[in-house]
Amino acid sequence: MKKLVFILGVILMFGTAAEAKEKKNKKKSQSTDQALQLNNDTNLPGTDGSAPAAPTTTLKLDDLAFTSLDHDFGTVQEGPDAVCKFTFVNKGKEPLIIQKAQASCGCTVPTYSKEPIAPGGTGAIDVAFHTAGKPAGGFNKSITITSNAGVRVLNIKGSVEKAPTTSVPENTTMVRTN
Repeated sequence: MKKLVFILGVILMFGTAAEAKEKKNKKKSQSTDQALQLNNDTNLPGTDGSAPAAPTTTLKLDDLAFTSLDHDFGTVQEGPDAVCKFTFVNKGKEPLIIQKAQASCGCTVPTYSKEPIAPGGTGAIDVAFHTAGKPAGGFNKSITITSNAGVRVLNIKGSVEKAPTTSVPENTTMVRTN
């Protein structure tokens, strides 16, 4: 009798567990169906499987007209930052927006105005190259400018010269001087 009660209890337990799992899977399936229905709803922007449309612009890459795309620092001393400015004109018929300026490495830092540049207006991208701790020799870095007119790449180059050693002679004696 005990065996019969035990077997019926085990069967009941497995039956209940299987039913609970089936309910959970059914609920999960309904959630997935609802999500698919939302994604197929053509009344919602960007839910047709494609990315939301980017704002249209009439600007072309030539409308972002830089005075120069390259700057040669020549030879610079190690220590102070080497700084230059890239100026440009918006030759388009709508405001130009610089969205991002990204250097090829962390030793080069571009800064720019986040404000739109009106048609015919001018703007600038300031670039600082950190020379402190750099080894002697040449460098060549790029700065990628992303705007609503397209992508431009600016270049800086030069050569770092080690800073001169101090003019005070080094104390090589064992006696400590103050």
